Amino acid sequence: MGPVVQDDDRRGCSHRPRRRGLTGIRRGRGRAGIRGAIVVLALAALASGCAGGGARGSIRPAPGQQPEKAALPEAPPARALHAYADRLRAAQRARVATARRWGLGKVPLTPPAPPAHKPEITTRKGFEVDDHEELGLPPVFTTIPTEDRVVFLTVDDGAEKDPAFLRMMSELKIPYTAFLSDFLIKDDYGYFKKMRDLGVTLNNHTLHHPYLPALSYARQKREICGMQEVLREHYGHRPALFRPPFGNYDQNTLRAAKTCGVRYAPLWDEEVFVDHWEYRETDRDLHPGDIVLTHFRGRSEWKGTMPDMVRRFLDKVTAKGYAVARLEDYL
Repeated sequence: MGPVVQDDDRRGCSHRPRRRGLTGIRRGRGRAGIRGAIVVLALAALASGCAGGGARGSIRPAPGQQPEKAALPEAPPARALHAYADRLRAAQRARVATARRWGLGKVPLTPPAPPAHKPEITTRKGFEVDDHEELGLPPVFTTIPTEDRVVFLTVDDGAEKDPAFLRMMSELKIPYTAFLSDFLIKDDYGYFKKMRDLGVTLNNHTLHHPYLPALSYARQKREICGMQEVLREHYGHRPALFRPPFGNYDQNTLRAAKTCGVRYAPLWDEEVFVDHWEYRETDRDLHPGDIVLTHFRGRSEWKGTMPDMVRRFLDKVTAKGYAVARLEDYL
């Protein structure tokens, strides 16, 4: 026995034929005509949707017969997941292509999200000045206390203005922090404006890059506060980070820096060049949270270019299992 069609007159979907139509069938065709007419009417009802599981009717399977299962459309969450996976694959292919274009051995690792709770930054033991904590002076440190396998790239002074460096770091999406001296950047403030527009924080490295401990408190303050004003005038902010030239400072340096609005005085644990690395620690290795120093330099002082330096830097940190994170995200 086939499916039984249920009519539901109360919902306005009756398929019973009108009397006049049946009368004509009785007169003209007999019982066979009646049966044929009923089949036609039933099929018409199914096609109309009134008997097909809609609001006006339903189809019951015959006893012992399994109901047919219609193919269900893919659920919206599943489609969204597939689309997300497609985007991830496309992004990874693009990263691989970019790494190859810049001559890297491997694709740089992606850093974790910035920490929701920033680590407490204190002065490294042995780097304190007299009354450092009592005076509330900016902490001096060479690494960030974190278990994340990240390092931080910092670039000092501003002597070299290589457009390829900007393109490389932007295309690879490698964060870094700049510490600038006015006497080296004033011939091309626009270069560092492009850098700022790419999301790089421009920080204080004094006006003229002097050996600060040889200067009086007043002269040190002019060097540091003067650079704060240069950065405010040309780039719209007075930064919270200051790095003393050559990594040398005394109490007057940090007192002046605090007066000028500085909150942190990061130094470095490693320095990278085009052709080698230098290390502060005796194990000559990278550690989670290390700050790495390099400089704006080119062929006139190096055996290569800034992109050459970046390749050496990225190839090493990637091989060691480290990603490059943004220093300011941890402060």
